[in-house]
Amino acid sequence: MLTETPRLRLRQWTEKDKEPFAQLNSDPEVMRFLRPVMTRAESDAAIEAQMALMEKGEPAFWAAARKSDDHLIGCIGVKHVSFEASFTPTYEIGWRLAREHWGLGYATEGAKAALGLAFANWEISEIHSFTVLANVKSQAVMTRVGMSRVEGGDFDHSALAKDDPLLRHVLYRIKKRDN
Repeated sequence: MLTETPRLRLRQWTEKDKEPFAQLNSDPEVMRFLRPVMTRAESDAAIEAQMALMEKGEPAFWAAARKSDDHLIGCIGVKHVSFEASFTPTYEIGWRLAREHWGLGYATEGAKAALGLAFANWEISEIHSFTVLANVKSQAVMTRVGMSRVEGGDFDHSALAKDDPLLRHVLYRIKKRDN
């Protein structure tokens, strides 16, 4: 386990996480602002990629589970950004929760813990977060964890086609001293 909050554990992925993670990754509403829904193989590969980062001691998106029963509700974490943009290289904080866990404060609670963990354990001076313009719920989480929208920072995501409706993103940032 990496860290706990009052209601969550941010921890290493396990085999039992694969099915619930695949379920949330196949939900069109969960994936609405991220990408097309994932197959089971793609979802399992995403877990394996995060496990590989963790095994190397690098920041990653960790399994987010309820403390009460260790049930996986999604992922929350910090990882290196792998695409080119005006603000990269950088680290990104992000979250993805199963729909039944939306609106309960889990994303904010877990993201605050992930920020603290990242700033304390890796030499990271600032962390970014970004989402499509329409994803106001994630933008609200970004604000609640102390991030500020970067003035003039909106950008077209380089990994997306120019006609993709998810192309335009807003950019938020938090510096270590802000946390």
